[in-house]
Amino acid sequence: MRDAKSVWQECLKIIREYVPDQSFKTWFEPIVPARLSGNTLTIQVPSEFFYEWLEENYVHVLRRAIDHAIGRQGMLEYAVIVDKGDDKKPPMGYTVPNQRPAPQNAPAPQKKANAEPEQLRNPFELPDLDGLELTSYLNPIYTFENYVEGDFNRLARSAGHAVATKPGVTSFNPLLIYGGVGLGKTHLAQAIGNQIKASDAGKFVLFVSTEKFMNQFVMAVRNNSIQNFTNFYLQIDVLILDDVQFLAGKERTQETFFHIFNHLHQTGKQIIMTSDRPPKDLQGLQDRLLSRFKWGLSADLQMPDLESRIAIIMKKLHGDGVDIDYEVIEYLAHSIDTNVRELEGVVVSLIAQATLLRREIDMNLARQVLRNIVQDSEREVTIETIMETICQHYKTTLQDMKGKSRKKELVFPRQVAMYFAKEYTDLSLKSIGYHFGGRDHSTVIHAIQTISELKEHNKDVKAQLLELQKNFGKRN
Repeated sequence: MRDAKSVWQECLKIIREYVPDQSFKTWFEPIVPARLSGNTLTIQVPSEFFYEWLEENYVHVLRRAIDHAIGRQGMLEYAVIVDKGDDKKPPMGYTVPNQRPAPQNAPAPQKKANAEPEQLRNPFELPDLDGLELTSYLNPIYTFENYVEGDFNRLARSAGHAVATKPGVTSFNPLLIYGGVGLGKTHLAQAIGNQIKASDAGKFVLFVSTEKFMNQFVMAVRNNSIQNFTNFYLQIDVLILDDVQFLAGKERTQETFFHIFNHLHQTGKQIIMTSDRPPKDLQGLQDRLLSRFKWGLSADLQMPDLESRIAIIMKKLHGDGVDIDYEVIEYLAHSIDTNVRELEGVVVSLIAQATLLRREIDMNLARQVLRNIVQDSEREVTIETIMETICQHYKTTLQDMKGKSRKKELVFPRQVAMYFAKEYTDLSLKSIGYHFGGRDHSTVIHAIQTISELKEHNKDVKAQLLELQKNFGKRN
């Protein structure tokens, strides 16, 4: 007596004659024969999208296969998996009959020609994925070893390491890493991909920007090759999509990505995304897509604190084989508190200047480099320029600014400089205090409050502040 398995094997013999090898592997090898009830064969497919794709693209081939294996009276039914289940619960799904019987006047499916695989061009123009060494577009310099961990990124890094160890197995699927510009999202995402590749070279890991994904989709639409585009992405083991916020407003691209996402997720493949904002703030994305982003973990990257900035600088210097005084490292960490990218950029510029000028990296060179970078980025007001301006106005020195003297003629200019540092820079109170001889934040608060009160009640002080303000332009 025949069973579902033997009937399906007969079907596959027919299907193989009409379907290119790569499409056969993608769309038919994952199918599991579930049962044979009378003349109805039930096959289990891994997702709703999988079922829809078969119905849309292979209904004629399936009809021919069923006719051969069962007869004209044969019927096909799909068992669609909607939840893979786990050790504690079985998979969940539903069954649906074949909805699109081949019309009587439909053209017969053509057997594949020898050159057929050449038509399987995917977005990266590969004729056939099987047996080819595929490019992951990962930058090998991005690793966990050179990714500094701190309070600002600990959750995201820990989750990333877990995903890299067991891709597609943890509950962090998808993993969405979000945060501002230059905080290390791309570094972390690529570090995950690089570790997965190092652990299992057979896994197909792909890093792709959302912009590139959209361009590939547009080209596929233009060339009438959406099937090839989708085929390619459904074969990926780990998909890393950078800057997913750029999908906003791209309805057709979102539709396709939604189905790719569903298939990859339901077949146990890992999805990693980066964004400049959390899911709740992603405007212009379909609700059903956003809800899937929340299936896994959203981990944020924050601004690095002082200790982390020092560690980042030291890691960068160590990687470049450069050793400098801790005083200079601390100065840089206090002066740049925006993001990791800018911090590393300052270190690169400092090393380059020292090499070209054949100078040692000291405080003077650090100040010079920092001043140039600040001017280049149009951030004209720094704590250095504020202190120099105040010193010139009140005829005092930087040494006096940083000194311990409590003389009134020195304390007042120092307090004015602290006041403007708070008004015109993004530095924390602790960092401002550091630049004034290592004073604590309470001293800075007292200085700011003192000058603010004098500005309100003392016309002479207010006039002085307005005059000084002309040197600094508009506030940040």
